[in-house]
Amino acid sequence: MRGIPATGIDPIARHAGDNGGMKNERLSDKVAAQLRGLIREQNLQPGDRLPAERPLAVQLGVSRTALREAIAQLASQGLLSARVGGGTYVSEPAARARQTIDEPLMPYLPLFQGDPEYRFDVLEIRHALEGATAWHAALRATDEDRAKIRQAFDTMMAAHGKDDPAGEAQADAAFHLAIAEASHNLVLLQVMRGLFDLLQTNISQSREKLYTSARTFEPLSVQHREMMDGVLSGDPERARAAAHAHLEFVHTSLRTLDDNEARRARASRLPSSHG
Repeated sequence: MRGIPATGIDPIARHAGDNGGMKNERLSDKVAAQLRGLIREQNLQPGDRLPAERPLAVQLGVSRTALREAIAQLASQGLLSARVGGGTYVSEPAARARQTIDEPLMPYLPLFQGDPEYRFDVLEIRHALEGATAWHAALRATDEDRAKIRQAFDTMMAAHGKDDPAGEAQADAAFHLAIAEASHNLVLLQVMRGLFDLLQTNISQSREKLYTSARTFEPLSVQHREMMDGVLSGDPERARAAAHAHLEFVHTSLRTLDDNEARRARASRLPSSHG
C-alpha cells in the first residue's frame, strides 16, 4: 500500500492558523483538512491504507488524540473507513465522491444531475483555467514537478493498455492536476481540484465514453503529449495552445458521441418495415 510523504501537507490547511478569524477552529478540523489534502495530492485510491496512528501523528506534528478525532470526522463524511483487523483506509468512490465536492458547489448538484448540458459548462471553465495552469506550469515547474507530470502521463498510457476506461479517466484527471500543481498557484490548483471532483462524480461515464472509441484515443494521446512537452520544454505559449486544443477536441467529441446516441435512439423507435 502507498504511504503518505511527510512533505504532502495541504498548503491551505498549513496556513489556516494564520487567519485571525480562524483562531477558534478546532485542532481536529485543521488535521482533517491536512489529511484530506494529503489524500488528494498523493492521489490515494480506494482501499489504500493510511500509515499507522503513531507514525502518522509524528509526521503531522499533532497528538494522537487530535489525529483520532480528525480520522473520525473524515470517516463520518465517508472519506475514510476502518476495517476489521485494524487500519484506516480510503473509502470506496461512491462514498468518497459525495464528500470531495467543494461545499460551494453543493446547491447546484440537483441542477447538474438533471441536466447533462452542464458537462459543457464545466468544459468551458476548464478551457479558461487549464490554459492558465499550463502557461504558468511551463514557467514555474521544478524538476520534481516535471517528473510527476511524466509519471502521470505514463500511468495514463498504461491504463489504456489494460482496457480500463474508468481507470484511464482517473489517470487523465491526475495528469491534468499534475500540471495544475506545477503552476504553483494555490487558487488555480484548488479550483481545478474542485472541478475534477465534480467531473469524477457526475460525468465519469462521459469521460469514459471518450476512451472506448479508437478514433478518440489516438488524438487524445497526441494532445496530452503536446501539453506535457509544452510544459517540460518551458514554452508557455505552446503549453497553453495545447491545453485549449485538447479541450476543444473533448467538447466536439462529446457532442458528436451524444448526437450519434440520440440518432440511434430515434432510429430504434421507428416502426419496423414488413415488405
